[in-house]
Amino acid sequence: MMRWVFALLLLTLPVSAAPPVPLALYDLYARGRYEEAIRAGETSRSAVGYALAARAALGDAALRDALCLECLKRAETLARQAVALDPKLSDGQTWLAASLGYQARITGLIRARLQNLPGQAKAALDAAVAAEPDNAYASAALGGWNIEVVKTGGPFLARRLYGATLEGGFALFDRAVTLAPGNVAIRYQVALTLAGFDPVAQRGRITAELDAALRARPATSYERAMQGRAAQLKAALSGERVQFDTLVRSFQGYP
Repeated sequence: MMRWVFALLLLTLPVSAAPPVPLALYDLYARGRYEEAIRAGETSRSAVGYALAARAALGDAALRDALCLECLKRAETLARQAVALDPKLSDGQTWLAASLGYQARITGLIRARLQNLPGQAKAALDAAVAAEPDNAYASAALGGWNIEVVKTGGPFLARRLYGATLEGGFALFDRAVTLAPGNVAIRYQVALTLAGFDPVAQRGRITAELDAALRARPATSYERAMQGRAAQLKAALSGERVQFDTLVRSFQGYP
């Protein structure tokens, strides 16, 4: 019943109070050397190392030309290792939710429901926000979860079954951009989520978020790629609706 937008999340150095990632390990991620970052994170055998490895695996999966379910399962495994070592590490919980959300898009509605991917993702995001309320990535992801649940299930069922609301989603988006106003990927991801939700009613906010993403300075290789996608989305927003919707679904990671 759900679709989420969690592409979001593979961004800059933490804008929160999470345990610091070793600079050498983060540098590998920031430069787009994802496989090396994954191996280094695994070698560290630490919660922050596994979380960064999961983030790198997600970045690698998101930027591939073809969908890669095995890449996402790898990210899930790495994130679960981070959570097992430190359940209160917000980043570990956030990347776990992201990996589950991506997998749900590929495997489809029925399989995702059978595996309770929506419930697992929500539990991880709730844990992430509870552990670190100032984690902009977690706030943005949970905001996207609310909006996508409402979109796919309708306002009544979304609220009744999951406690999801549009108001809650927008409030979380507002908090995320307040916490990290210059983060390319968060601004882009908010725009992408709203573009998949209602590009007509939300056109003003979509345009504003894309403009913010384009003005910001990318801090990582991943953010540079997302800035390029933001430019494509902005150009497509003024074109044919069918083409725009196709581009949005592609960037969201749907088959």
